[in-house]
Amino acid sequence: MINTARPVKIVMIEDDEGHARLIEKNIRRAGVTNEIVAFVNGTEALAFLLGADGTGSEHVGKTLLVLLDLNLPDMTGMDILARMRDSAHLKRTMVIILTTTDDPREVHRCYDLGANVYVPKPMQYEKFVNAIQQLGLFLSVMAVPEAK
Repeated sequence: MINTARPVKIVMIEDDEGHARLIEKNIRRAGVTNEIVAFVNGTEALAFLLGADGTGSEHVGKTLLVLLDLNLPDMTGMDILARMRDSAHLKRTMVIILTTTDDPREVHRCYDLGANVYVPKPMQYEKFVNAIQQLGLFLSVMAVPEAK
């Protein structure tokens, strides 16, 4: 039986337009052609992620990769990450933190909340591209089971 890969949708949550353009440019330069859905604040991003019923069930059967800035105008990325991990439908969603903060306490807190990768900005291009490619490859060959 052949494992049919599901397309991975990239959700970018970044309020700085310049950083958002650079992130997308690096993604495209790495040869990643997946759809990117961009948000400039946490409120709109959470509305998309959690959906109309607030549970994230709209994304069951879909594969998301979230690129998350920690410093947003209306909430922190950690708030978003915590809400995602509280959702039975989003708790296994892959999350890459992209932020200017390199405080070790913040890094540890993000990992404690369930971040998969932490990349400080300005980005180390190779680390960022490697993270995207490795997670993308992982997501394309693995079916992450729904939480029960």
